[in-house]
Amino acid sequence: MSREMTETEIQQVQQGIKAKYDRVAAAGAGGNFQYPTGKTGMELQGYPPEVLKNFPPEVLAAFCGVGNPFSLEPLNPGDAVLDIGCGAGVDSLVAAHLVGAGGKVVGLDVTAAMVERARANLARLGLAHVKFQVGEAEALPFPEASFDAVISNGVFNLTLNKEKALHEAHRVLKPGGRLMLADMVLVAALPPDQAGKVENWFQ
Repeated sequence: MSREMTETEIQQVQQGIKAKYDRVAAAGAGGNFQYPTGKTGMELQGYPPEVLKNFPPEVLAAFCGVGNPFSLEPLNPGDAVLDIGCGAGVDSLVAAHLVGAGGKVVGLDVTAAMVERARANLARLGLAHVKFQVGEAEALPFPEASFDAVISNGVFNLTLNKEKALHEAHRVLKPGGRLMLADMVLVAALPPDQAGKVENWFQ
């Protein structure tokens, strides 16, 4: 949306996003998105085959990312990784696989129900170097230079203040750290009957 949003519209967007992802947390990714999700989505996005082979079906089914942030830069053993908008935690768990037990991964999501879903997926794998917590991309609850890499998958398009969210991601990265971002972008003007609709944020 190119125009300034009213406070009422901001609240509608925030409530709409929360309601959508409460549904996803309760019912799973299938049918809630207009692109492939689950194991099929991960295969199409080129996720490492060893992840698909070793992760439980319930974890793979929870994937609803729009791309593969791990295709952009490698994660190294021992890296500290932040996953902004972790959802059900699938990318956080992939990151944990890549950085190994000597690394650490923190998954952050604005929706408490999704964080609980992520914790349930973590329990299926029993990894000690991963944790999940509630928090916002625009106000990351971490000190400066905390992470070697920040990943995010299909989340920055949902943030209302993208400049602030990007600034926060940069703030928590160590010098030389990597921002590995997969997302959707608008490449052409929306039709007049769609442009400016608040519902565009959370359909």
